Amino acid sequence: MLLREALGVDRAWLIAHGDQALTDRQQDDFKKILQRRLRGEPVAYILGCREFYGLEFAVTPAVLIPRPDTETLVETALGRLALLSMLPLSPTPAPSLRSPPKERGLRILDLGTGSGAIAISIALHRPDTNVTAVDRSEAALAIARRNTEKLGAINLTLLQSDWFSALSGEMYDIIVSNPPYIAKGDPHLSQGDLRFEPPSALASGADGLDAIRHIIKHAPHHLNTDGWLLLEHGYDQAEKVAQLMQTSGFAEIGHTTDLAGIQRVTFGKKLPGNR
Repeated sequence: MLLREALGVDRAWLIAHGDQALTDRQQDDFKKILQRRLRGEPVAYILGCREFYGLEFAVTPAVLIPRPDTETLVETALGRLALLSMLPLSPTPAPSLRSPPKERGLRILDLGTGSGAIAISIALHRPDTNVTAVDRSEAALAIARRNTEKLGAINLTLLQSDWFSALSGEMYDIIVSNPPYIAKGDPHLSQGDLRFEPPSALASGADGLDAIRHIIKHAPHHLNTDGWLLLEHGYDQAEKVAQLMQTSGFAEIGHTTDLAGIQRVTFGKKLPGNR
């Protein structure tokens, strides 16, 4: 992957020219990229992109690198949308993305969108919905806009907002978020790829739950009755998140497991009268 980036070629070219000697310039270019990786810089940042849910997203150090486990959040959201709309879920992005329907029904909110991977994936699979994605970082929103335009998610609106701060009076049928959920003192923050990712997208208070507490507390004010809140969280936080949801009046609380069988997403339903 690094050699392809240095040479500006695709995988097929690299295989077909396996015996070709590199020029001095090509060797220098490759060594520069290799040194970045040897210093620990994530491959996604070196290449400037990462695949997520079958789509390629631009990424920079201004945004969290999309991870396969977060696809669990997208799948859970699409499943809830299918239940709410009583419409079948399309396994692939719909072909009519360039021709928006005259009216859109269900409204989805993605909090802390970063690269836009979650919101765009949902929007492309459900072009009959209206998706709003917010982030407090303008640098992150610039990447999300780039991905939105590149992938053609015309039913997606991007806004700068610190969680719900710019959404007064706005109501949604589903709220999703992959908020920061690592404890501030967790040693993993100084290891691996996490060293290069934005700290504000990773850590959240002494126990990692500050952002999740805030979202759960304020979500009922922005959810329609029978609407759903879906949160990604750490490997050992499922029960704590469920307890927070129960305290805030959510019902039908449950969990979705990720690729490793770990409870990665917790969801809850807003009942009538829960404000």
